[in-house]
Amino acid sequence: MKAVLNKIFSVTLALLVLFSTVSFTVEKHFCGDVLVDMAMFSEAQKCVSDTQLSSIEKAQISKKNCCKDTVHFVKGQSEITIKNFDELKFIQQAFLASYIYTIINLFEGLPEQIIPHKDYSPPNLVADIQVLDQVFII
Repeated sequence: MKAVLNKIFSVTLALLVLFSTVSFTVEKHFCGDVLVDMAMFSEAQKCVSDTQLSSIEKAQISKKNCCKDTVHFVKGQSEITIKNFDELKFIQQAFLASYIYTIINLFEGLPEQIIPHKDYSPPNLVADIQVLDQVFII
């Protein structure tokens, strides 16, 4: 159980570090007020064919006749700082120590049960007592 939880916790922390450091751009191409194309990891297409636009969108584009591109850059964390336990504040140290102590003791096994007759071997049966006393379970 501890090994599985340890692996799940490790994978979760690795994914947290990965997603906090990833940067990406979102490009949008507008023709008038109509969003024509949006791309996340590549360039947005500048103009699309007329067959993809409806007649209302064509009318809006032809009236304004202006296209614009917007680029949104989502910047991830560029530097990860690693602190020693001694560099933390006292409150942070106390919280971390109590949290680790709680997690370690949360999954303690049950105490081993003592079975007093574990090594006892039953006596050899000379006769079947139920048959001798004629006691049968119906």
